[in-house]
Amino acid sequence: QVQLVESGGGSVQTGGSLRLSCASSGYTYSSFCMGWFRQAPGKGREAVATVYTGDGRTYYADSVKGRFTVSQDNAKNTLYLQMHSLKPEDTGMYYCAADTRGVSASWCYAGAAYNIWGRGTQVTVSS
Repeated sequence: QVQLVESGGGSVQTGGSLRLSCASSGYTYSSFCMGWFRQAPGKGREAVATVYTGDGRTYYADSVKGRFTVSQDNAKNTLYLQMHSLKPEDTGMYYCAADTRGVSASWCYAGAAYNIWGRGTQVTVSS
């Protein structure tokens, strides 16, 4: 059974940094979409950063470009999200997601492309 477990969330001040980790089990990286999504209170879920594991193609939301970096460690079956220069608007629950069905890389930005989700880790940025 595929499982994704996020960690690394916490509370930081504006300008701070955090690194989120997503450990996967029962799942072997191949050519699939993996990504980070977030949901702020009262708002919908949005894609933050995604990667197509086959060729490393990445997608970043405009709001995080230049501040966040998504990366993968295939040996550890772990996906990371390095976040710098955090802002209060980055506050939310961050979810790791994976697609095990092999959708096209062009769909990695879309939540509907993913069929496996973690439970999330909270990120709170105070001003």
